[in-house]
Amino acid sequence: MSNDTSRYLKFGGASLLIMVSLAYLAYTGVQESKSYYVTIKELQGMGNNAYSKRLRVAGNVQPGSIKRTGTKVEFVLVENDKSLSVIYRGTEPPPDTFKDNSQALADGNFGRDGVFYAKQLQAKCASKYAPQQPVNTASPTAPARSMTQVQTLTSPGMSN
Repeated sequence: MSNDTSRYLKFGGASLLIMVSLAYLAYTGVQESKSYYVTIKELQGMGNNAYSKRLRVAGNVQPGSIKRTGTKVEFVLVENDKSLSVIYRGTEPPPDTFKDNSQALADGNFGRDGVFYAKQLQAKCASKYAPQQPVNTASPTAPARSMTQVQTLTSPGMSN
């Protein structure tokens, strides 16, 4: 074999090894970050498939169920008539909006003991961000008035 051929084979082999390594890292990275969104009812009906996948489960935090011990937080998610015990052990503390009756989204794994082990936790307080309902001062039996009726009722004798 000539010197040039040997050089090309070494370069090609090194390039191939780098390409295979990058493909492997990309594949494992995607597999690790992939999570499936399921409801509590779907999670409880998945059987053995629930234990091997990374999952996301949402629900409302049951009032009085939050127990904080250092960085560990235990609580119960409720959705319709189903409930799910959750243990959160993440690198960050739970969000400020994580309170009783708040909507929460837990990302993690379902254990064989029936507890969901969350590594990430998102929460929002629906009442804090919901628009205020308009106050209806008219009596419920009085018909609604159009803008022209309101203007004619207030125009005489009124000055700007």
